[in-house]
Amino acid sequence: MLFDHPNPFFLAHGGFQTQIEQTKLALERSGVAVDWLRWWDSDQKADLIHYFGRPHPAYIQQCHEKGLKVVMAELLTGLGSRPAGARKIQKTLMAVARRVLPYDFVSRLGWDAYRKADAVIALTEWEKKLMAEMFSAPLYKTHVVPNGVEQIFLEERGNPVRGDHLVTTVTITPRKRVVEMVRAAALARVKLRVIGKPYHTQDPYYLLFLEALQEARPWVEYVGPIEDRAVLAGEYRKAAGFVLLSAMESQSLSALEAAACGCPLLLTDLPWARDTFGSQAFYCALDRPEGTSLGFKKFMASISSAPVFQGVLGWNEVAARLSGIYRTVIKF
Repeated sequence: MLFDHPNPFFLAHGGFQTQIEQTKLALERSGVAVDWLRWWDSDQKADLIHYFGRPHPAYIQQCHEKGLKVVMAELLTGLGSRPAGARKIQKTLMAVARRVLPYDFVSRLGWDAYRKADAVIALTEWEKKLMAEMFSAPLYKTHVVPNGVEQIFLEERGNPVRGDHLVTTVTITPRKRVVEMVRAAALARVKLRVIGKPYHTQDPYYLLFLEALQEARPWVEYVGPIEDRAVLAGEYRKAAGFVLLSAMESQSLSALEAAACGCPLLLTDLPWARDTFGSQAFYCALDRPEGTSLGFKKFMASISSAPVFQGVLGWNEVAARLSGIYRTVIKF
């Protein structure tokens, strides 16, 4: 089988890259032959393409003409985080567009890919619901396969001595609301270690983050990126808890990693988080730093008895679920 994805990794690092790379490695460990789709190689052979994103319907049609099955997996990060009213307006506009705009224009938006693909992968039941409601994805074709974590995060390390600080692992970008999180932690007088990096060191938001960091000392410490996964797992195991206050997500890998390492979670109250963690996490509304600081205080006040999510999968389990879907698709 082949993996395809429209956006070069070097342009924007993040969780989707990790998801794709770890899925490929886990499938290969399970005996599935996986290769990257090489657009210049006319001799490449496969039974199935797993497309990470939303392919053009013509792409799917061409695959079918060649006898290839197509499994698509799109992250509905923005859509899944919008209020119900905004989604209703979007659906109405989509219906109007189908009626009044030329088919060639509408087809470029890829809405019909959900119906034409042989299988559709959602990370959560919430995304599966959106795929059906917004894009008419057939329920019998749509499968929920959550993200996994690497084995280093699942290893039993006894009962580590945890510090009195929280940790967050993020890309420093506006949708992660890192500046707001830093300011809220300082207002709450809660210790916070920030792990991560920006897309570019001259990004205005990153520069704003550095300014906020200076104002938030000594409560907030910026660690920078940690590439060594064992070291990162150690950071999670030393923390009292994990916090992620992003404005939108599909299913946060860093939250899953932290949970696997025994961290209680403080998350923005969004559908993906409720769907994934249920009552085994604390939630904070999207708010100004002054309001969010109250969430920090309440979280820290009850952290000694806070629940820890127990349902984190490893990538090998994710690969097993995907392999079953691939085999079913290829048989039809």
